[in-house]
Amino acid sequence: MGLALFWLIGQLPWDLLLALGRGIGHLGWWLARKRRHIALTNLRLCFPELSDTEREVLARKVMVSTGEALMEMAGSFHNRRIDLGQRLSVTGLEHLEAARERGQGVLLLGMHFNSIDVGSRLLGKFFTFSVVYRPNDNPLLDHLITEGRGTWLKHSVDRRDLRQTVRLLRQGEVVWYAPDQDYGTEHAVYVPFFGVPAATITSTSRIARMGKAAVIPCAHYRLPGGRYKIEFGEPLTDFPSGNDEADTALINRTIEHYVRKHPEQYLWVHKRFKHQPEGRRSPY
Repeated sequence: MGLALFWLIGQLPWDLLLALGRGIGHLGWWLARKRRHIALTNLRLCFPELSDTEREVLARKVMVSTGEALMEMAGSFHNRRIDLGQRLSVTGLEHLEAARERGQGVLLLGMHFNSIDVGSRLLGKFFTFSVVYRPNDNPLLDHLITEGRGTWLKHSVDRRDLRQTVRLLRQGEVVWYAPDQDYGTEHAVYVPFFGVPAATITSTSRIARMGKAAVIPCAHYRLPGGRYKIEFGEPLTDFPSGNDEADTALINRTIEHYVRKHPEQYLWVHKRFKHQPEGRRSPY
């Protein structure tokens, strides 16, 4: 019944969807206390220069953006009538095109902005690509996500399937990969993210090396008036360097650069600093 309702909501006009999402976000500020606490904790750690009042204002914006993201997901998955391309502006696409003209695979350095689903649908307007993802523990939600994204994705690759990811890159494919969540301490190093030690997987440099791929940052933002922007950055230079810790620190600095442009749209409701070096407690 929930999936059917989600489909029905997705048929609403886009601007109405976003308005509904903002309402859900405002409501979530009061009802989703656990996520509110996580967001406030992350912002306290990452933006110490802000006052408590400024951080609360930003946290409220984060919750509103998260609500918009839920409704964007419904529309992106289930509303094929709307042409979202008319709402889109793009910069830096030439970096990706240059790599593809060389026949080189492209590892898109993805980031968990709230507009992740509408962003991936819009990416599909320019090229076919695959996504590396962590399967959802709930089979119904996993079905919803994989089927919803399946319209514009070539492959959804389990993040544990390193071989398939490398194989796609060796074939000159484009693969979206986001290493900016706390996946535990296995195959991870502690490097700064907004100046805070963050357990970050080292797989990005290994995948790029084995796949002989260009690593190109890819950020997607929600703009006023229900418009969107996709920004491709220049390929990372001297990457991989052979030093996993230095490479992973560069990844975090790059992601931080793009997050600072629209911090309210980042997934601050995720426990990014759940795991800490020995002797330091989780801040949550």
